[in-house]
Amino acid sequence: MKLLVCAMEASSNIHLKELKKHLPNSVELYGVFDKELGNPLYDLTSLAIMGIVDALKKIRFFFKLRDELVQLAKDCDKVLLMDSSGFNLPLAKKLRETYPNKEIIYYILPQAWAWKKGRVKKLEAYCSKLCSIIPFESEMYSDKNKISYVGHPLLDEITVFKDEIKQTNKIAFMPGSRKTEITNLMPIFKELIKKIPNKEYILIIPAKFDNEYINKIYGDISDFTISRNAHKSLTEAEYAFVCSGTATLEAALIGTPFTLSYIAKKIDFFIGNLFVKLNYVGLANIFFEKMGRESLHSEFLQENVTVENLFNDYINLDKKLFFENSKILRDYLQNGSSQNVAQIIIN
Repeated sequence: MKLLVCAMEASSNIHLKELKKHLPNSVELYGVFDKELGNPLYDLTSLAIMGIVDALKKIRFFFKLRDELVQLAKDCDKVLLMDSSGFNLPLAKKLRETYPNKEIIYYILPQAWAWKKGRVKKLEAYCSKLCSIIPFESEMYSDKNKISYVGHPLLDEITVFKDEIKQTNKIAFMPGSRKTEITNLMPIFKELIKKIPNKEYILIIPAKFDNEYINKIYGDISDFTISRNAHKSLTEAEYAFVCSGTATLEAALIGTPFTLSYIAKKIDFFIGNLFVKLNYVGLANIFFEKMGRESLHSEFLQENVTVENLFNDYINLDKKLFFENSKILRDYLQNGSSQNVAQIIIN
């Protein structure tokens, strides 16, 4: 089987790597994905964009890429689109117009439950199968034959979950992966560790960052032990301070109590508040709200991200309750998704 794949995000390719383990060797990948997984049309680094200006500069390239993928799909049996709805939804539309009978599978759906609900109708119109990783997501879709909850990929990728509360003397810090996130949070984290003495401070840095970039963006990090393995470090840590994002769900699933903190540009935060109508930003908290439960962890945003607030949360968080709730969260998400998505592709 020839499978056209469009996976443009680093996180999507982590999920794709797990998925590929469950596909037979006879399935050949074509399109856009990490070069570790085959021979893509383009290296992922050439697709990275930072902000609106960069996106506008590359718009002609992305139109060209869309047309190349549509042409490539002619000789492929099926199509797998992953995340990146800004590109993949228009691509799905073009593919459906060009090949009315082609099977198009969308895995890691756009978060229409958070904003841009109009994408639901487009997904149902353009795609054959919709693979949801959010248990409540299917409530928004009218065609129940197309959408199915397949599980969550993090339950494939996290290999160790805590079975008891341990004092390890290690505290993990995850200031994010974007430049603005890191430069906003690192000064606060550097002050925070002064209030929590006699610990090993583990700074988790994305593997893609080289030393030159680290020195430029992070500044003096001599008080920290550097880690490039988030799951391992979160498992070893007794507590974590985490920037908003997938990392918060990783910590929650592993069972490491943490505090969420996030500082965005004021204009971005203002615009986000206009369009995204959610009570929480952390996925674990969103899931717990859907279950009718109290929030799993604290969230500090914008001017509320202070050394004092983070320290008080570290001192006062009910770590035993957090640990018990992490097990409830794992039960809620049920299982990993890779094997189920592989079966949908094969069948």
